[in-house]
Amino acid sequence: MTKQEKIQKMLEMQKQFMALEHEKGIEAVDYFTPQEGHPLYGYREEYNKLAMEVVDDAHGEVGSQR
Repeated sequence: MTKQEKIQKMLEMQKQFMALEHEKGIEAVDYFTPQEGHPLYGYREEYNKLAMEVVDDAHGEVGSQR
């Protein structure tokens, strides 16, 4: 997946999160410890993984390190 595709995926995830928040509201327990089957199950982990990959990709483009 390219850096741009990762960013696009993150933006889509944000849109889905906001839609869920507006539709049903989000409790802290659902965000931090969602049960399997909940729409946010795995969300934080996947989003964080993508974000760190984007950071690494950006550093790779300019030859720096984090």
